[in-house]
Amino acid sequence: MLIGHSDIKKRDIVIDIGAGSGVITVALAKRCKTVIAIEPDHQTARKLYANLKKYHMKNVVIIEDDFLNCELPKESYKVFANPPFHLSSAIVKKLLTADNPPESIYLILQKQFALKLLNTDRHYTSKLGLALIQKYQTKIRYPLHRTDFTPPPAVPTVLFEAKKIPDKISPA
Repeated sequence: MLIGHSDIKKRDIVIDIGAGSGVITVALAKRCKTVIAIEPDHQTARKLYANLKKYHMKNVVIIEDDFLNCELPKESYKVFANPPFHLSSAIVKKLLTADNPPESIYLILQKQFALKLLNTDRHYTSKLGLALIQKYQTKIRYPLHRTDFTPPPAVPTVLFEAKKIPDKISPA
């Protein structure tokens, strides 16, 4: 599972943006302390509730709302999600500009967009990417295949990683 390519640990709080029916949510719940599953569609959220009940997941908090309207945790947290591609830029911007940005961000993104978030001479780095690399080390963690999805996406996709750069300790 893709979560194995992340730094998510048992003590972590993790946000799943656009949780859908819960495939990623269930996998996260088995691996971390708490999952905050955000799903804006009521019908899909009902499926999510049913799936979590089937797996007896008690460490998941479901929020039925648009992620862009949600408050982010005050404590340390990470993000692992497969968000809608058309919201990728707004989601990254919200996470980056939050009062308490996440420690790590793992997003399944359209490859073309992910490349613009990297600090590299090989590809154009977007304005959002330039802002992101001031606080995060970014990379494409894992290339994905069309057959990894149902339904398969029309564009190439990747697992994108952004890990917060540790604050530099100033000499005493």
